[in-house]
Amino acid sequence: MNKCAVILAGGEGKRMKMNKPKPLAEVLGKPMLEWVLNSVRNAGIENICVIKGFGKEYMDDFLSSLDFVVETAYQAERLGTGHAVMQAKDFLKENKGSVVILNGDAPFMDSNTIKDSFEFHLSENNAATVISAKVDDPTGYGRIVRDENGNLKTIVEQKDADEKTAAINEVNSGGFWFDTEKLLSVLGEIKSDNNAKEYYLPDALKLLLKKNEKIGAFTAKSPDTVLGANDPAQLKELEQIALNKGYRC
Repeated sequence: MNKCAVILAGGEGKRMKMNKPKPLAEVLGKPMLEWVLNSVRNAGIENICVIKGFGKEYMDDFLSSLDFVVETAYQAERLGTGHAVMQAKDFLKENKGSVVILNGDAPFMDSNTIKDSFEFHLSENNAATVISAKVDDPTGYGRIVRDENGNLKTIVEQKDADEKTAAINEVNSGGFWFDTEKLLSVLGEIKSDNNAKEYYLPDALKLLLKKNEKIGAFTAKSPDTVLGANDPAQLKELEQIALNKGYRC
């Protein structure tokens, strides 16, 4: 089965007090994006496209320093995760099969989680599989809403969650597996009719469900897979977690 990866790395690092893209902020001396790239490659995925945006020249410099080649696509405006993936349309058309989409600023998304979620994705014959995690504090994350049988019903973003939904502690890690052709079939249908006026990638799941496609959720063993950093204090927390748990890039 052909596999590829799209990594979202266009975020700004302003709150990090750096003029580079946020995914280039370092944990234990390595950019968070490098952690993700290594996990993807250790999961056996060689065809990779990085979506760059803010500070693209810094991203180009970093990627050119690696000892392997990745493709890039440019997101001129930051209009959400769905919009970011739209910029990789040509890459997706060239890489049929399955695609994993990951955030470039989630350094603890490990290769075992990527591999295990792919096996789940295939075994369940899913059109799409979201990688979820159960966390103590779900604030800020999209909530995984399941039906009475435990099947994925929808993902609700923090900004759109009512009180009951906000209490759910199973959250979207930002990682997804898709059947590439089925993703392409709905990518252009994603709308920005939400509170943030952004194109959410999870809306692709809703569109696939409307077409009676099968959607699943794979729960990662570690809640750390969802962790990222938005400011220097959170970055220090990631470093401490990495030291305490013996994580290695």
